[in-house]
Amino acid sequence: MAGVKERKPFFSTPSGINLERVYTPDHLTNFNFERDLGQPGSFPFTRGIYPTMYRGRLWTMRQYAGYGTARETNRRFRYLLAQGQTGLSVAFDLPTQIGLDSDHPQAKGEVGRVGVAIDGLWDMEELFDSIPLDRVSVSMTINATAAPILAMYLVMAEKRGLAWNCLAGTTQNDILKEYVARGTYIYPPRPSLRLVTDLIDFCQAYLPRWNPISVSGYHIREAGANAIQELAFTLANGITYVRAAIERGLKVDSFAPRFSFFLAAHNHFFEEIAKFRAARRLWAKIMKTEFGASQEESCLFRFHTQTSGCTLTAHQPENNVIRVTLQALAAVLGGTQSLHTNSRDEALSLPTEESARIALRTQQIIAYESGVADTVDPLGGSYFLEHLTNVIEEKVWQLIKQIEEQGGMLEAIENGFIQHQIETSAYEQQKLIDQGEQIVVGVNEFRLEGEKPRFKLLSIPPTVEKRQIEKLRKRKARRSLKQVLTCLEKLKEAAKTKENLMPLIMEAVRAQATLGEIADALKEVFGVYQEKLLF
Repeated sequence: MAGVKERKPFFSTPSGINLERVYTPDHLTNFNFERDLGQPGSFPFTRGIYPTMYRGRLWTMRQYAGYGTARETNRRFRYLLAQGQTGLSVAFDLPTQIGLDSDHPQAKGEVGRVGVAIDGLWDMEELFDSIPLDRVSVSMTINATAAPILAMYLVMAEKRGLAWNCLAGTTQNDILKEYVARGTYIYPPRPSLRLVTDLIDFCQAYLPRWNPISVSGYHIREAGANAIQELAFTLANGITYVRAAIERGLKVDSFAPRFSFFLAAHNHFFEEIAKFRAARRLWAKIMKTEFGASQEESCLFRFHTQTSGCTLTAHQPENNVIRVTLQALAAVLGGTQSLHTNSRDEALSLPTEESARIALRTQQIIAYESGVADTVDPLGGSYFLEHLTNVIEEKVWQLIKQIEEQGGMLEAIENGFIQHQIETSAYEQQKLIDQGEQIVVGVNEFRLEGEKPRFKLLSIPPTVEKRQIEKLRKRKARRSLKQVLTCLEKLKEAAKTKENLMPLIMEAVRAQATLGEIADALKEVFGVYQEKLLF
């Protein structure tokens, strides 16, 4: 009705999509049920990648965890499994992520702080002690050092008598997003892409149940991208990795079925659900039309979701439980394959056991009490949701086309286009909060004065770093340095060729070479990336 007063002059999603008062069939005039929606488990997979979805099997409840030493993180893993978690997700500390051993001067003060410290094979053995790796899938958020970390995992499994074909899990191995979002890179983009492809090639040959890559939009979103940018940049990165694997000589249907993705779930409930549905449809079309994939499995957008860390607040942290619940529900209604729910205290510290348990219980209540897992795509057919899914798909295509016109994702990263897009989006979002146009409960509205957290926070004592360095010193003293140096020299020589480096990295791991030593050997050949500053 014209002239009726509303709360605001206009309504839109955080990505700038205009929202009308009500949606009708007129908003879906070109909508074709079979082409755009169809049945779950059928192309273009808008409604889900499996016919029965959660009626057949619930999503994997995979809480991200890691802090201190391998022994401490192992205790947290076992605690979470005992509480009903169904998969493991490893957080590594910053030195591990950028190829520094714990005794490196630049690692000082960072060992075990934001994840677990892994210096060598011995740490990997401690990390997974007494965990049944043939029955529990393991996800590893690791990129620049993905190859040596996976090598340590495989050698550890060998020593336990486990066949590689029984190991299920994921190495994130998505280096391109590091250059635009997180910054935990080591080498320049092109040799880094070679390492990514080496790992994909190796896994395709030897690890049938392993996802060699999880193309990650989560970190792009955390850096300030909106939902459309998150999805467009993620898919553009995925296209780059598929092209690299094909250029290596791999057949698309031999490796694409093991590709996986990682997206964020933010606060705008319907935009997030529509984003997940659009992602499936877009990837299916890309794989079929761009790369000629003939197997349905090659067209599946299998994805993990994490609720959004950047939406959590240090103010009134109890409110984060509610934010996480809404975000997790959006991920489930969007059809995720696995899910991590952030803890209430993550704007302040790493989560305590109690906070991690509450986060896990959030998933379990959604799964077993809410009823949303009992019907596939329960919101499918909603005029609003289908329209929103269509608009997101159209806008993502437009952004991918811009990237392709520049020569692809590598060129768009090297010329700063992607970074500029994210930085501009982050600035605009923060401006809305600062001006009070976007309300953040407890921060710019509904504040409490003099508030303090009502629960205990996790603290990492300085003794953790001292213990880790001492263990590293003892391990180095017990190995054959000559054997280590021989393996590292072979690795450097192979890096100058087009040879797959995974077997040589594994050889170095078996010789007890450290993560830092392996990274340093490759630095001598590949060099170190220097970020181009943008103003």
